[in-house]
Amino acid sequence: MQLTDVRTIVDDPHGTYAALREAGPVHRVPGTDGKPAWLVTRYEDVRAALADPRLSLDKRHAAPGNYTGMSLPPALDANLLNMDPPDHTRIRRLVVKAFTPGRVEKLRVPVRRAADALLDAAAADASGTFDLIAAYAGPLPIAVMCDLLGVPRDDRPDFRSWTDALVAPDPARPEAAKEAVGHLMRFVTRLLAAKRAAPADDLLSDLIAVRDDEGGGRLSEDELLSLAFLLLFAGYENVTHLIGNTVLALLDHPGLLTTLRKDPDGLPALVEEVNRWDGPAPLAIRRFPLEDVEIGGVTVPAGETVLLSLASANRDPARFPDPDRLDLRRGASGQLSLGHGIHYCLGAALGRMEAETAVEALLSRFDELELAVPRGSLTWRPTVRARGLISLPLRGISSRRTGF
Repeated sequence: MQLTDVRTIVDDPHGTYAALREAGPVHRVPGTDGKPAWLVTRYEDVRAALADPRLSLDKRHAAPGNYTGMSLPPALDANLLNMDPPDHTRIRRLVVKAFTPGRVEKLRVPVRRAADALLDAAAADASGTFDLIAAYAGPLPIAVMCDLLGVPRDDRPDFRSWTDALVAPDPARPEAAKEAVGHLMRFVTRLLAAKRAAPADDLLSDLIAVRDDEGGGRLSEDELLSLAFLLLFAGYENVTHLIGNTVLALLDHPGLLTTLRKDPDGLPALVEEVNRWDGPAPLAIRRFPLEDVEIGGVTVPAGETVLLSLASANRDPARFPDPDRLDLRRGASGQLSLGHGIHYCLGAALGRMEAETAVEALLSRFDELELAVPRGSLTWRPTVRARGLISLPLRGISSRRTGF
């Protein structure tokens, strides 16, 4: 199968990936930067490649002229998404303790309080309608990550507009992505300076202490800046889309919605299955072979761009029987939406908890939920990097239950 336009994937991702997967395990396609790339489609090949140390995340290993991805200032390039061991291992160890399942579980009650506050505002609309993405799924993970990092409430800029400009650039305004990077870098720089002057009980203050108290031996200034940038940036987008995709899945499966209203204990299984069935990250971070590598019987030359299709792997019938069916009983363990190996998503436990809590709070607040627009009018973000709705207008009848 020949794929010449990434719009084909945006319009029909699962149908397109199914055809590619059936045609072969590896395909030459236009990459996310418009340059040729190798797309890997089958579960076993994707899973093996995610943990293959011969496939580097460091774009310095890209062959000259082969890759022109997102352009970041040098200080922001020193981040976990562009880094291999041993630097990746060293930096990840500095923050992983903040995202363990035990620590994340302690955040569930404050996350529920934040969710209820957002739903209070949404339910107050006299029309009874609200946009789930703009009013709820977007603001909630921003609030959670800002609380974790210690961003003052009065000093939280519009992260959503900046991240949108980076994740789904507007072809009519190519300068918008560069402007968004500038906004984020200036904000993070000011925030770090404020934390140095007045440390608090938060993750950024802890990282600054590691940097300053040890003279940069474990964390350079650029690494500190890029880590703060990455946590703010990555802590929003995927969770927003996971919440939106999960709610849409429930609206498309009313029987399941009814079941979960009666038994919300099924929400963890729902979130895990939606991650497999229609997850927010269709592609893993691009990789570059350090040497010629054989994937699925195809030799990929050193330095060329490799794209691992998580969306395709998660619907591979060789791994998941009847993969196009949303089924909470299947047990979606092994799904690859959060990665595999040393680059497994750092915030996986936090993202799951936020999505579970957000959906539970939504179902508790509204006795009835329905789309406020025709199903066919919903539009997805015009990018292969993310799978998420631009908006999700809902109409709800509110109950008086407020949760915690």
